[in-house]
Amino acid sequence: MFAACKPSSSIITSKEVAVKKGIYSEPVLAQNSNVKKKNNKKDFVAKQVTSPENKKQVLKLYDQNESDILISNEDSNYLVEQLINSASDNLGVNYRAGGTTPAGFDCSGLMYSTFKKFDITLPRSSYEMAEVGTRIEPEKAKKGDLIFFINRGQRRINHVGMIVDINGDEIKFIHSSTQNGVVVSSLKESYYERTFKQINRIIE
Repeated sequence: MFAACKPSSSIITSKEVAVKKGIYSEPVLAQNSNVKKKNNKKDFVAKQVTSPENKKQVLKLYDQNESDILISNEDSNYLVEQLINSASDNLGVNYRAGGTTPAGFDCSGLMYSTFKKFDITLPRSSYEMAEVGTRIEPEKAKKGDLIFFINRGQRRINHVGMIVDINGDEIKFIHSSTQNGVVVSSLKESYYERTFKQINRIIE
C-alpha cells in the first residue's frame, strides 16, 4: 500500500494543472444512473467471475441478495470520466496511511473511496484489488483501468492508481504517493517503469 515516489516535473499536483492538461473537468451531475441496480440496494461488491460460455473473466457486481448486475457498456465511458473527475478532485490531498477521506488518502484508499461514490465496492487493499476485473496488456490499456506496482522491494503488489490519460505510448495515472500525496504520474518515469506490475480493467 506504500509507494516511494520520486519527484518529477511531469507529475500533476493540482486541479488547475489537470484542467490545462485536459485530464480534469468539473463534475457533471448524472441524469441517469450509470450502474443498473436491482432492489434499490446501494452496497455493491466487486468480484471476479467466469462466463460459462467463453470462460472470459468479466467483472460483475453483487448486491446483498446476490443478484447479478453488470456495468452497462453504453454508459461505461461516461462512468469512467466521472471516476476520473472524482479522483482528480483530490489532487494535492496529503498521503495518510489507512486514509479514505479528503483529510488524507493512501493509494488503495483513494481508489476505494472513488469507486464507492458510484456504488462500486472494491476490496480495500491494492493486493486484493489486483485480483478483481480483467488483466489487460499495457498496449490495450484505457482510461479508468487500475494500474498496479510492487514497491520497496516487496514480493507482492502494494501500490495502485487509476489511468487518467493515454498519449501515444505514455500512460498517466492518478494515485496517492507517500511523498507527494494525490498526484498524476507517468509510467514513463523510471521509478514507475521499473516497479510496474499489471493493469486491470474494472469497467468493461
